[in-house]
Amino acid sequence: MPVEETRCRLIIGLGNPGPEYEGTLHNAGFMTADKFLEKHTKSFTEKHVQHGRAWEGKFAADRLVILKPMTFMNLSGDAVGPLMRGENLTPAEILVIYDDMDLPVGKMRFRKNGGSAGHNGMKSVIDALGTEKFPRLRIGIGTADAKRKADFVLSSFDGIEKEAFTATISKAAEALELLIRRGLGEAMCRYNAMDMMPRPEEEQVTAEDKK
Repeated sequence: MPVEETRCRLIIGLGNPGPEYEGTLHNAGFMTADKFLEKHTKSFTEKHVQHGRAWEGKFAADRLVILKPMTFMNLSGDAVGPLMRGENLTPAEILVIYDDMDLPVGKMRFRKNGGSAGHNGMKSVIDALGTEKFPRLRIGIGTADAKRKADFVLSSFDGIEKEAFTATISKAAEALELLIRRGLGEAMCRYNAMDMMPRPEEEQVTAEDKK
């Protein structure tokens, strides 16, 4: 890892709690955190935190905490702030994972910092931390009609889009491993150009294989 990079010590997956929200696009952060924990279940144990569920353990020889705020999306910062203070972490030591309508389905983007772009969960985290300067991983869900945004993020995909979204979540969990081991710069280089949406010729082959 480059010496100028700060090691990630807290991964935060944003989403909404409750079975009615499972699998919805707004829960991309939850789903990525769950996929990572599923792959490394023996390395983490659940710990008590305010307003959320958290797991702590060791990965790549360093202590790591995974957080899923249970506040509902708009109040995500209420869980992030207390945990960061309790763990004595700086904004540079965290990574927030969330869904992004400005990114096509099948893509993900690591970023070093940035605004909320209208995402209420990110707005809450930014307000709680008092800064936009913290790493994040955006999971693409595509763009909805402006009048349907609230309904869109609480829906789920079908068909090819569902396959691409599911594949992106799995790839994002894999990307977290590189982030922790080698740093944000390498994760950006490796995964920011990746596209899990099948190309038209791939879709045709897939359809023929299923006949």
